[in-house]
Amino acid sequence: MERKKVDILCVQETRWKGSKARSIGAGFKLFYHGVDSKRNGVGVVLKEEFVRNVLEVKRVSDRVMSLKLEIEGVMLNVVSGYAPQVGCELEKKERFWSELDEVMESIPTGERAVIGVDFNGHVGEGNTGDEEVMGKFGVKERNLEGQMVVDIVKRMDMGVVNTYFQKREEHRVTYKSGGRRTQVDYILCRRGNLKEISDCKVVVGESVARQHRMVVYRMTLMVCKTKRSKIEKKTKWWKLKKEECCEEFRQKLRQALGDQVVLPDDWETTAEVIRETGRKVLGVSSGRRKEDKETWWWNEEVQDSIQRKRLAKKKWDMDRTEENRQEYKELQHRVKREVSKAKQKAYDELYTRLDIREGEKDLYRLARQRDRDGKDVQQARVIKDRDGRVLTSEESVQRRWKEYFEELMNEENEREKRVEGVNSVEQKVDKIRKDEVRKALKRMKSGKAVGPDDIPVEVWKCLGEAAVEFLTSLFNRVLENLEKAYDRVPREELWYCMRKSGVAEKYVRVVQDMYERSRTVVRCAVGQTEEFKVEVGLHQGSALSPFLFAIVMDQLSEEVRQESPWTMMFADDIVICSESREQVEENLERWRFALERRRMKVSRSKTDYMCVNEREGSGTVRLQGEEVKKVQEFKYLGSTVQSNGECGKEVKKRVQAVEVYL
Repeated sequence: MERKKVDILCVQETRWKGSKARSIGAGFKLFYHGVDSKRNGVGVVLKEEFVRNVLEVKRVSDRVMSLKLEIEGVMLNVVSGYAPQVGCELEKKERFWSELDEVMESIPTGERAVIGVDFNGHVGEGNTGDEEVMGKFGVKERNLEGQMVVDIVKRMDMGVVNTYFQKREEHRVTYKSGGRRTQVDYILCRRGNLKEISDCKVVVGESVARQHRMVVYRMTLMVCKTKRSKIEKKTKWWKLKKEECCEEFRQKLRQALGDQVVLPDDWETTAEVIRETGRKVLGVSSGRRKEDKETWWWNEEVQDSIQRKRLAKKKWDMDRTEENRQEYKELQHRVKREVSKAKQKAYDELYTRLDIREGEKDLYRLARQRDRDGKDVQQARVIKDRDGRVLTSEESVQRRWKEYFEELMNEENEREKRVEGVNSVEQKVDKIRKDEVRKALKRMKSGKAVGPDDIPVEVWKCLGEAAVEFLTSLFNRVLENLEKAYDRVPREELWYCMRKSGVAEKYVRVVQDMYERSRTVVRCAVGQTEEFKVEVGLHQGSALSPFLFAIVMDQLSEEVRQESPWTMMFADDIVICSESREQVEENLERWRFALERRRMKVSRSKTDYMCVNEREGSGTVRLQGEEVKKVQEFKYLGSTVQSNGECGKEVKKRVQAVEVYL
């Protein structure tokens, strides 16, 4: 693929078991599917620049799979297929054609579709009677399997690309074995898109397999360039982990404040000065996406060698003398040696760091990289609208994300209105102390994403006591400015539960102030949406939200909750235990009624039941007449619970985790 500049390659007979994606080197990624390591198996290999364009991967069987890519607003579906051999059972052949039909029917007619397939059939030379689906330049005579190929191509309104280009027989033969020379591997595309294909031939001299030869074609997509949104440049706050950068930041901030040590009382002024100083001292990112190249081990020697090799290559291209060629070859060998040395040194340092606590980040980085490499879809850059149509433009994608979350975060479930009242707890609330702020800052983790103010926790840690003084003063001013009345808020249940739990009224008003006129945005792969209001639910990502949710759940389940182990709760994960199916069903209904009358819904799709050491398999558990799914094991708080009362799977999982870590 690298030598012949092939961007997308369909492969058959991969003979790899599993349904995965993996990087295979040189910037290429393989998506494959197989059920047996000894036969069959199909896959699609993509060049690096197209990996991020993958929207969907369908693995139908070990003979058929497809990928959907979005390229500059154009939807391209690539199907890889491997038909059964001539001597296979008729049932296997019919199953293959049925699976191929199923895939093609799922592709909208307005999208491009290309099939790379080993049909194990000969369509033959000539096209009399079949001019609408093939050209005249096949190989030898058509057989029964070849006629089936022609018939299905007609049914799918496609064309056999191989047969449209007049080539020497050597460039048409796809299979050679002994004295046999024939054509069994084909590329198909929609008839309406044939004009986009400028060439198709068999590559001679590339031994992809012992008998099969690679068929390549050149396709030029007619695309409309879309206007890209403005690139977001981010301040390099991560540099504050270096003490010299931190000290420079403090000095420049002091100068910006007129050599004052104390931060201004006004939040807006302070935040703007901090952001501006950060941009000047630490710099900002280019905003361009980093390529997923393995260059983390590069050093100055490697870069210098590569630069000299490039200059030598350019010199040889301009003047093809033996001296220039020899110089280029020597520099090539030198680069390989430098790369090998740099890699070995980098890995040695990495393994040394892994033995200490600071090396854990490197371990997690490598694990995340391997996890990303194994995923089919890297980023959801396009989504579907309400009617299932794929949206490709950045504006339409952002609009759809905003529409979805605005509806989700502002639609309330039906609930029973409360009649009883609750008394407010009017008690004195002490001022927030410096030592509380200091401890809170110390506990906060670095490296987290910044919020709307674009100021990370590293800034406050870097500023030390100046930050403690400023934040303490700011928080106390917030506490003293909460006399506003809240008579029409959409989160009455939350305020009720807080007051019922004995939370001081001042703290209730603090939370109300946080939720008053709250607005948010959605960050997606193509940018950031416009702001929209949020009137339902708790704030996502807030450290306070789990505590507020626990208060609500504690109050709503007070009447139905039992002692452990009959009822176990952790946030929204609930386990109900009983000695009979009937009792479980009754308790489940009581929980459903208690929660749903107050706008909290029980997820039917995430509710399962399990019988421990069951003696008879009859009977079911139902929720409002709907049967609950029965399982043999489930996870609770990360641990696997088995129906037979054993713990073998949990032990095996933990042992494997230790092995991976070691």
